[in-house]
Amino acid sequence: MTMRVLSVCGVLPHHRYRQEEITESFVGILVEDAVDRGVVERFHRNTCVETRHTVLALEEYARLGDFGRSNDAFIRMGVELGGRAVVNALKEVGLTPTDVDFIVSCTVTGLAVPPLEARIAAEIGLRPDVVRMPLVGLGCVAGAAGVARLNDLLRGRPDGVAVLVSVELCSLTFQREDTSLANLVASGLFGDGAAAVVAVGSGHPLARSDDPARPEVLASRSRLYPDSERMMGWDVGSGGFRIVLDSSVPDLVRRYVGDDVRGFLDDHALTGDDIGWYVAHPGGPKVLEALQEVLGIERDALGVTWDSLRRIGNLSSSSVLHVLADTLADRPPRPGSHGLMLALGPGFCSELVLLRAPGG
Repeated sequence: MTMRVLSVCGVLPHHRYRQEEITESFVGILVEDAVDRGVVERFHRNTCVETRHTVLALEEYARLGDFGRSNDAFIRMGVELGGRAVVNALKEVGLTPTDVDFIVSCTVTGLAVPPLEARIAAEIGLRPDVVRMPLVGLGCVAGAAGVARLNDLLRGRPDGVAVLVSVELCSLTFQREDTSLANLVASGLFGDGAAAVVAVGSGHPLARSDDPARPEVLASRSRLYPDSERMMGWDVGSGGFRIVLDSSVPDLVRRYVGDDVRGFLDDHALTGDDIGWYVAHPGGPKVLEALQEVLGIERDALGVTWDSLRRIGNLSSSSVLHVLADTLADRPPRPGSHGLMLALGPGFCSELVLLRAPGG
């Protein structure tokens, strides 16, 4: 019994800036010249990001004032972007919000109770009996983990329709008083965006398509690494979210991820040679280089991921879904080929999802 991904839709805020413009704003306004401009410029160049989208105009961030105002903006803009992503993804395959049986939401850049998917449900008209599952705190790994959780849900409802919505407004978390190395790196890497995935169980009529751009989800695996809680995450204080980002993340990738992938594939009678396409989260240049090394692949195998990093930066959980959408649209997989989705996040953890393009 395999889930089918019918559509993936990524959306971005309309404010778009070159990296140099964001660097200038961060140095001149957000941290009030408390850091050396040359240092920030170097860190921002090293991220390999050229442009990013933000939910607010750059000049508005200095006026946010406190966590409460930032979080209000997160809820307001998050519902708008997330709702747009869900509606567009459903329209692509001729479905409406009333067709949705399950909705999973993921975010790590704001707090909302009721959570985002409940607020989106009210805005777009999901049924009152829709089953909701908010995933909070998984960070960058949540896009892949969310796809895996859709698969888990649809195994028990083969005729069902499930939606994943990811909303990450990373710009609203930047701390203007934090001159730590982690905040300087994050200020050059993360962007804003949202994405939605529409999937159906194996018994749904739309699951019968042989379109290779509607991949099957065959299996998934979660992995939580020991003694790694302080590798990535947030310290939450009166000013909001202060980023925790350890520079040794690429070393952790080299230590564990290669063996994890080989073991996962072996359990399904596959090897790395059987993987025809990769959907990797754009965690940053050093992380991607480490992934290429442990997977034994060339840079072009992660070409869509590198391009996404360059064009929009790291969108936390939304990024791997943007990469999936770009892959299916721009590099349609060969019928019958296997793909591997993988992402890393706070915990420290990884999520692997085995995909297959129908046909062939």
